[in-house]
Amino acid sequence: MDMELFRTRKREPMNSLSVFTHSEIMEMENLIKHAGQQSLSQEFFQDLATSFSCTPIRAGKPDITWEQVQSWFQNKQKELQANSNSSPTALELFVDLSDSNVSSNATENSQKPKGKWSTELHELAFEARSAKDDAWYDVASFLSYRVVNSGELEVRVRYSGFGREDDEWVNVTRAVRERSIPLEASECHKVKVGDLVLSFQEREHQAVYCDAHVVDIQRGLHDVTGCKCIFVVRFDHDNTESPTPNSAQIHIEA
Repeated sequence: MDMELFRTRKREPMNSLSVFTHSEIMEMENLIKHAGQQSLSQEFFQDLATSFSCTPIRAGKPDITWEQVQSWFQNKQKELQANSNSSPTALELFVDLSDSNVSSNATENSQKPKGKWSTELHELAFEARSAKDDAWYDVASFLSYRVVNSGELEVRVRYSGFGREDDEWVNVTRAVRERSIPLEASECHKVKVGDLVLSFQEREHQAVYCDAHVVDIQRGLHDVTGCKCIFVVRFDHDNTESPTPNSAQIHIEA
């Protein structure tokens, strides 16, 4: 099976289940970089929807419609346009911790405009953990930062595929990290019992990726469809255990 990673990155509220898999989103993001307006026709959307619907990962799942593909491209174009119209400092948030005066005397309102970070964030890819559901989402941009009463630094993030209504303040130390790496089928041997992974968790109204530790591994022979191993994980936020059918539904920290 292709090493898919399901990510809820659709431009809808966070309690909405994304219709696209991680690899489908990556393919569309690559296409939108190179496709001109002339090529974004109904036929283009129909061909792409058919291609997605015929993949093995979608066996037993509803087909993707061309309208869903079109909607994704339209929303992505709006997002790209909004970014291009933003000021450079809004697009390239830098925070110079040496100038942040981080201390226990910092107040909750120590919110600062865009500053200077020691590393240029636009050259890296990040993910952040939402306090709303303990799930990790790709970060589209860092909007601002502040120092809270405890002296810790927080950043306001815009999640990839979400609107401003889902912007959120998150703790830099505990809830921001470089984007995790999806596993290929041939790499499942790298996962060991006790490892921290980002694992698929299907809930009643949504499907998300959350931190978990591997508690058991049932190795299986691979075939033409990919990994057949079963990984049992215990989620950090609620201590529940769940089997994942293969390494397609986990990825590791960068």
